[in-house]
Amino acid sequence: MTFGSLFTGIGGMDLGLERAGMQYRWQVEIDPYCQKILKKQWPDVPKLGDIREISGRYLTQVDLFAGGDPCQENSNARQRTGLEQPSLGGEFIRLVGECRPRFVLRENPSVVRSDAPWPWHRFRSELEQIGYSVLPFRLRACCLGFEHRRERLFLFAELSNSVQARLSGNEFEELERKRRETLSDIARQDRQSTTPRIYRRTDGIPNRVDRTKALGNAVVPHVAEWIGRRIMEAING
Repeated sequence: MTFGSLFTGIGGMDLGLERAGMQYRWQVEIDPYCQKILKKQWPDVPKLGDIREISGRYLTQVDLFAGGDPCQENSNARQRTGLEQPSLGGEFIRLVGECRPRFVLRENPSVVRSDAPWPWHRFRSELEQIGYSVLPFRLRACCLGFEHRRERLFLFAELSNSVQARLSGNEFEELERKRRETLSDIARQDRQSTTPRIYRRTDGIPNRVDRTKALGNAVVPHVAEWIGRRIMEAING
């Protein structure tokens, strides 16, 4: 199974999907610091810059589009400062519409502002209008053993008129059942453990601001890997 990455960042989601057995084809990322990281980690994967300047005809056909469009204008955590960040959910949808991949995986905050331009339900509606069946679900990093919550809302979509055998309703239900089992197991472990202590220090880390921003925007690779393995299991039967 092949995939391409939109709004790649430093490649947290991509690393997880790769670990799950998927094959990388291309990356789309505009930030110079993130591009340096991607070139170091995936030197042979083609890289494109500003998504607003990319046409679908320039992208190699893949089975899955994965990415998390900029969430600053969607996130409930953002403080109103008067500084506007680009909201590029429409560009994500545009490329999906042009390329028509079999699957789409979109990540964004689970709690959004009342005036969010691209909340998950609008994104789901747009995907449905261009022929996709969509499954929304939440997943936290702490549910996979990490010492922070990092709850994100994912949309997993499949093209309704795909020429390949489609995932059945039972397979979608199986994905959801396994997710709930994971949440339940980790919740039991959390009740038996002590509160973790996380130390925040700078210690002269180079590019600290860029690094902190990139890490803050990244999907935890283990979360993406867990999702990727569930997808691969469903596809392979």
